[in-house]
Amino acid sequence: MITLNFGTVRGLTVEELRQLCDLADVYQYHQGRNAIKDKYYEGHVTLNDVNLGIALPRGLRNLEVGCNWGQKAVDALASRSMFDGFVGSGTAADTVAQLVNGNRMLAEYGKACRDELKYGCVFATLSSDPMLKCRIRFHSPATSAALWSGEKGRISCGLAIIDTVPDEKDEGTWRPHIVNLYTDDAVIVLTERNSIWTAERHTHRMGRPLMEPLLWNATTGKPFGRSRLKRAVRALIDDYIRIVANATIALEFDTTPQKYLLGVTDEQYDVIMSDKFKQYVGSLLASTSNPETGENPVFGQLAQGSLQPHVDKMRMTATQFSAATGLTITDVGIINDANPTSSDAILAQSQTLVLMAQQLNTGNGDALKTIIQMAQAIVRDVRLDELTTEELDIMPHFKNPAMPSVAVTADAAIKIASARKEFSSTDTFLEMIGFDQADIRRIKAQEQRMRGQQLIVEVDNADNGEDVD
Repeated sequence: MITLNFGTVRGLTVEELRQLCDLADVYQYHQGRNAIKDKYYEGHVTLNDVNLGIALPRGLRNLEVGCNWGQKAVDALASRSMFDGFVGSGTAADTVAQLVNGNRMLAEYGKACRDELKYGCVFATLSSDPMLKCRIRFHSPATSAALWSGEKGRISCGLAIIDTVPDEKDEGTWRPHIVNLYTDDAVIVLTERNSIWTAERHTHRMGRPLMEPLLWNATTGKPFGRSRLKRAVRALIDDYIRIVANATIALEFDTTPQKYLLGVTDEQYDVIMSDKFKQYVGSLLASTSNPETGENPVFGQLAQGSLQPHVDKMRMTATQFSAATGLTITDVGIINDANPTSSDAILAQSQTLVLMAQQLNTGNGDALKTIIQMAQAIVRDVRLDELTTEELDIMPHFKNPAMPSVAVTADAAIKIASARKEFSSTDTFLEMIGFDQADIRRIKAQEQRMRGQQLIVEVDNADNGEDVD
């Protein structure tokens, strides 16, 4: 975990220093919880974390059981939130396209969306940049913090760690040296040198911090959202790990079932005990009668345990996890081979996840619209209320979270084109029948080249006709 200790800070006002201290306290308070969410997302949960102290032996407390349910709960929903850029018209659309490409927003959004679902929120920060005109960066709560203003209905101030850990081997010892403080009228760059922090102020005209949160499942009590890996979900993951551990131990005992041999002599007993494994795997076991008792030795084997109770419990836990996260039952590894699920049934099961993705896109769409409006204002060095109608009309676009098949969308596109003739010449039509943007550009370029060649032929024919006359 990263520790923020500002100590002496030069160049801040009393109010800014108070905000910085409050933000540092908030950041440190949440680091422990964020570390737990990281642990469950990466699947680094040991038996020592989940052991009830009843059935699992102490010697296996550090055993790690592979479980990617935490990652699946986050990634399955994030993969259905497919940000496809912004739509608009005129010069504003060209400016926004340059901002999106320069900041690699399509790729960065995918990473930000995962962090948003893992922690409950993610923060986008903006700053003026000589090359990109406006730099847009996303920060998870592991490297940022903010204070919410209920009065204003937005962030009142925030901070973000700008420099990052050089390599994973440095985690735990590395300390940040560049931190940005975002206030209503400035972005203050705090730089540390020899344990002394120096503030460099960059004022702006936005009237609000250049920081906007993307929130998942926020409430009035939790304005910065709630994680997909909440406590109830983590408890189900703990339950699954215990089940797998118990099943593994049971399987070990079933592989080498306990056997017994009664009525042997002392010498025979010593031979057997001297090498138990040899006696177990030997194909022939011979013994004479006991001369002291006259009894013949009796060989037996204890009844093997059954894995079926473990399998039933695993299926029940998986079903509960599916219900808690909206994942389909097949997403958590439960497959019914005796009665395979139809494609319609699978689609119906994923409907809950689709509705969650639509909710996610709606919330993130509002945040992205605010972000791109602030970015345009930074490019032109104006206030938000000075943006043109064309700039305000820029809207984010997301692909269909239901992810219908190409056959379904192509059929819909052809039916629409039959009713609206001009639709067949649009890029949207080509997207619906399965072409991506790279294919669309190639198609458009080749069509333009063919039209040019055809025009040259027509001009040559016209010239030849005039010469003949």
